[in-house]
Amino acid sequence: MQFSDLDVPMNAVGAGAARLAGVSNLLAISKRWRLLGGMMSIVAASLSACSSTPPQPLPATSVPDRWQYATGSVAADAVSQQWWQSFGSDELDQLLTRAQRDSFDVQAAAARVEQAVAQARIAGAPLLPELNLGVNASRQDYLDSHRNADGSSHTVALAASYEVDFWGRNRALRDRARYQLQSSRHDLDTVQLTLTSGVARLYLQVLGLAERLSIAELNVANASRVLEVVEARYRAGAATALEVAQQRGLLASQQRTLETLRQQLADGKTALAVLIGLPPAELVISGPGLQGVQTPQITPGLPAQLLVRRPDIARAEAALAAADANTIAARAAMLPRVQLTGSLGLGGEQWSDMLAHPIYSVAAALTAPVFNAGRLAAGRDLALAQRTELLQNYRAAIVAAFGDVETALNAMQAIEQQRRWQSEELAQAERAFRLAETRYRAGADTLLTMLDAQRTWYSAQDQAVQLTLANLQGRVALFKALGGGWQLTPASAS
Repeated sequence: MQFSDLDVPMNAVGAGAARLAGVSNLLAISKRWRLLGGMMSIVAASLSACSSTPPQPLPATSVPDRWQYATGSVAADAVSQQWWQSFGSDELDQLLTRAQRDSFDVQAAAARVEQAVAQARIAGAPLLPELNLGVNASRQDYLDSHRNADGSSHTVALAASYEVDFWGRNRALRDRARYQLQSSRHDLDTVQLTLTSGVARLYLQVLGLAERLSIAELNVANASRVLEVVEARYRAGAATALEVAQQRGLLASQQRTLETLRQQLADGKTALAVLIGLPPAELVISGPGLQGVQTPQITPGLPAQLLVRRPDIARAEAALAAADANTIAARAAMLPRVQLTGSLGLGGEQWSDMLAHPIYSVAAALTAPVFNAGRLAAGRDLALAQRTELLQNYRAAIVAAFGDVETALNAMQAIEQQRRWQSEELAQAERAFRLAETRYRAGADTLLTMLDAQRTWYSAQDQAVQLTLANLQGRVALFKALGGGWQLTPASAS
């Protein structure tokens, strides 16, 4: 077969041969590029592995053997994560479920966790080579029509760069971001614990104010009934105007207290609604009162368990670990850096000639800080000072946690003792008022005696409700001090 028999121009055959040669060159270069890329990846992986940030040991912490004010048996798993269910209130359970879903504080803390996740991804990116693809087309020509110079050029280039992490700076920055992510997650746990304990405390307060308001209304009604008796005796000449004025003054005082309690109840409902994330008008409380709330029995466990049951302690620990990694990064910043770069490109005056002229380049650069007016040294000193601050914050968080538990346990013991004596006080105050009222009606005693007995009885009733509320809120405080059933998981501990 002759070439003339083919319906293909000879110049097209030559162009095709040139393209084949370009493809051959490109394949050869691509093999070198793959070899280069593989070498860079191996170097990156090996040096990164050698430059990992070693975990720093936690400072020794003095942990007491037992709680000073704890009573009863010691349990290893004393608090469940759904601790509020031990109060036996379905309404409280519903409010807390809604609060965890709708609370603006929880949603904001969750958003901060997402930000920390993104920051951790950003910080880990320098541990791998960076690739960039560039495409360029340009044309240069003379405006003079008598001169013919076509300056067209087309290039496609793939460039890679990698900083060899000899001293572990990039790895330390990556570890710092990971520890900061852990810290953000523990912040979210702390916000949730604060929210649940706050909602429980305010809910119990609203129930207590409602019960105190009911007692105040009954006492106002009782004072009004006694006033009618005094006025009737005054009209019959058996009582004086002074006695009428005294009883009216007592009634006015109780009515003033009644209005104060109404205001406090409304304010409590508003605060509870805001904490949950509801408009105050939408909050409806229909609980049976404090008498319908169970009193949970809590065993605090061992003091050492508190170190893994408090998210604020875990948060302080993660912040300290981040400071350790930041110190390593600040020290490494004072040492030389090695930068590897490579590029593979195609170029030509025509797009059809791109494969005919492949080019590649490989370079390594070493840079070392010589003079920066002490900026890097100051950065190292700053990281060390920040680490010292966070170390003290970590120790303070542990001591504060032990103090919170001891305070809550002491309050529970004291309130239990007060309630026992107050129960007897209430019974005797009611008996004294009944006797004083009977004797006054019979004319055997003065109104002053009955008024004093009436005040004492009302005060004892109100104090009984307040002690019941304090007892329940004290258990909420103990649940919170013990971490609310939160446990440090292995994932968050790593």
